[in-house]
Amino acid sequence: MENHAHIDESRDPLIIAERWISEGKDVAIATVVETWGSAPRRAGSHLVIDADGNFQGSVSGGCVEGAVVSEALETLTTGKPKMLEFGVADETAWRVGLSCGGRIKVYVERLAG
Repeated sequence: MENHAHIDESRDPLIIAERWISEGKDVAIATVVETWGSAPRRAGSHLVIDADGNFQGSVSGGCVEGAVVSEALETLTTGKPKMLEFGVADETAWRVGLSCGGRIKVYVERLAG
């Protein structure tokens, strides 16, 4: 028996990024590249951000997303990719809401249109 996973194209961050680029928008993508312990999203999860601060997808939930969006906007301006880490041991993690006991590493880069 085949398992055909249904993809909701209206909510898929990669499809949305492709659409935004085709509309001439500057777009960054944040990707969870590593997780340790209790992390809200698994490696490979995406968040796409346009230059107006619109975003779709998720890399963690909660306030971490706000920090990632902010970093992504800077990446859109500078063109320089970033590796971000959030974890319970970091003071930053408590400030942005990752107090679940896990850690995540998120790579942020600008997408070429």
